[in-house]
Amino acid sequence: MKRLTSKKLTVGRRNVLAGGGALAGIGLLGMPAIVRAAEPIKVGILQPFSGGLEALGTQGAQGTELAFEEANAAGGVLGGRMFEIVKADTKTDPKTAVEKTNELIRRDGVKAIFGPVTSANRDAIQPTIDRYKVPLLYATDYEGGVCSRYIIGYSALPDHWVAPLIPYVLENYGKKLFLLGSDYVWPQKMNAAISASAEANGGSAVVEEYSPWGVKDYTSTLRKIENSGADVVVLTVVGADAVTFVKQFTAAGLKDKIRIVFFGFSENYLAGLSHEESNGIVTASNFTASLDSPEAKAFVKKVRDRHGADAIVSNTVDAHYTLAQFYINAVGKAGTDDPEKVIDAIGDQTLMSGNGEVHLRASDRHTDLNVLIAEAKNGEMVVLKNIGRVSASDQCKA
Repeated sequence: MKRLTSKKLTVGRRNVLAGGGALAGIGLLGMPAIVRAAEPIKVGILQPFSGGLEALGTQGAQGTELAFEEANAAGGVLGGRMFEIVKADTKTDPKTAVEKTNELIRRDGVKAIFGPVTSANRDAIQPTIDRYKVPLLYATDYEGGVCSRYIIGYSALPDHWVAPLIPYVLENYGKKLFLLGSDYVWPQKMNAAISASAEANGGSAVVEEYSPWGVKDYTSTLRKIENSGADVVVLTVVGADAVTFVKQFTAAGLKDKIRIVFFGFSENYLAGLSHEESNGIVTASNFTASLDSPEAKAFVKKVRDRHGADAIVSNTVDAHYTLAQFYINAVGKAGTDDPEKVIDAIGDQTLMSGNGEVHLRASDRHTDLNVLIAEAKNGEMVVLKNIGRVSASDQCKA
């Protein structure tokens, strides 16, 4: 760390130099004494900053960093200890995610890791997380079913999003669904839940299809959709591939005939689409920047004060920010940065998110979230229905 010589940090009634420098003073018997600043608490941010999901990775990092910056500005924790962030790029690749997880833990000595995005990356690094007993704080929606002492989730599960949204879709847009997802575990498990919900509520999935990463031409899929008789396309395609699909779907003239319901859609995607392309897309979310509530307005303001007036404030930012706050509080409750004691302290907390109070359960270390059904309209997300707090099933009992 840099040696600082001018900026002071007050800890209790003592003045010490901030950072890793040293201050010579007068010790016992007149001997020189070295007073060092408290060691920082290192936390890792493991996100895809390249490889196709960099928009989501950047948003997750911004939310996490903002929470730790605020904690440091307020004097840190445990009598003045600051948080130090170490960032690593998964490149949207499970093998790279494992390599970077090992580096963060064994080389950098982080006490916790925030990220990544995909279930494939999370599943790949879980054995490393469990082996070294370093908590992974995961703030991305996923398919459910993870039960590990060392994984803490601020994650929308099928109970949060599928259960309320699919009946709404069947009632308002049509009974026949064409399911299109990226070819990995989250879309596959989500589509199983979507199909089950559709059948239970008088609808059906007429086609279920998966596309590989990096598709440039969806022409054949668009023909299948047009000929399927579907009323709604339900997307679990992620990242740049989803933007490509929506653009080509719109250019093919299908938006006037078939509705798009898009799980994981947010302000991140709005930035890459024209109003013509995005208008009418429906999703479920825990937060939208246009939400008319005091906590939402306050959160949008603090993000834009930090990152500029044009900063995208998405569900991804809010989820990572709030989960980082849960971790910061747990360090204070535990009175230490020891991972085992922090994990013991992190559960059974309630905090104000950008969309109302949320509760992190001690039983399975997942969070009860507030859910919205929203629609894209002229470059922002408009709330169609506020579902309120949804408590998903216990993932260690499911």
